Amino acid sequence: MIDVGKFNSLIMLRETTVGIFLGDETGEDVLLPNKYCPEEFIQDEEIEVYVYRDYEDRKIATNLIPKILLHEFTLLKVKSVETVGTFLDWGLEKDLMVPFSEQKQRLEEDRWYIVYLDLDQDTDRLFASNKLEKYLFNDPLHVKEGQEVDILVMQKTDLGYSVIINNKHKGLLYENEVYKELNVGDKQTAYIKKIREDNKIDVSLQQAGYKKSIDKNNEVVLEILDKNDGEMPFNDKSSPEEIKASFGLSKKAFKKAIGSLYKERKIEITENGIKLIESES
Repeated sequence: MIDVGKFNSLIMLRETTVGIFLGDETGEDVLLPNKYCPEEFIQDEEIEVYVYRDYEDRKIATNLIPKILLHEFTLLKVKSVETVGTFLDWGLEKDLMVPFSEQKQRLEEDRWYIVYLDLDQDTDRLFASNKLEKYLFNDPLHVKEGQEVDILVMQKTDLGYSVIINNKHKGLLYENEVYKELNVGDKQTAYIKKIREDNKIDVSLQQAGYKKSIDKNNEVVLEILDKNDGEMPFNDKSSPEEIKASFGLSKKAFKKAIGSLYKERKIEITENGIKLIESES
């Protein structure tokens, strides 16, 4: 069966005036329109395409990559508000609909919202939902403390940032542990810092433990130095605000990083700042 909302590996069956028909082992076929066809038609060659439904509700294939995949969350922009629902730009020819019944609040044209992509099992149609909470669950949990995860910044709160973890769970990133600019919709690598008794999850942008975090901070400092011709006017006397703005690190983390890099003979620390030491190799 050719699955809607997924990438399918299909074989080229036949070339027509409107495009190439692709099929699977069950005998089902789907049209890949001319504008998405490869330069050469090779019968029985396998091709990977994304399948969704067109304006006439037929399955259709494309080589375009949508901005959101099935059962995932992301930030999308509203293109239009119509009588049947709200439509989002998700990178494909046919816009993605958010039914009014799936809107936590009325979505407005030209604004951005985090949505979830789901499939109606009765109609086999894709739709987006802005009612995020009904797609997030923390029981059971599929993460453990210390695990590296993917997060999506969902909302700014009084404590910090509410985040979506691995497209499944809800977690919290405390503001006093964030040393870089974050915006709603940003996607990051993070780590499970703590799982509480009620299954609430605290996450961190840095791994637990001095050695792991300092190594990552070392890389940050070296990368930014390299982008600035190997020298910058920062040292342990610089203000926390200046350090955070330039390196995305707290002053404490920055001092540990430059101390470690100095011991490794990778930088010089002078009255005017820090400087990369050129490798002799």
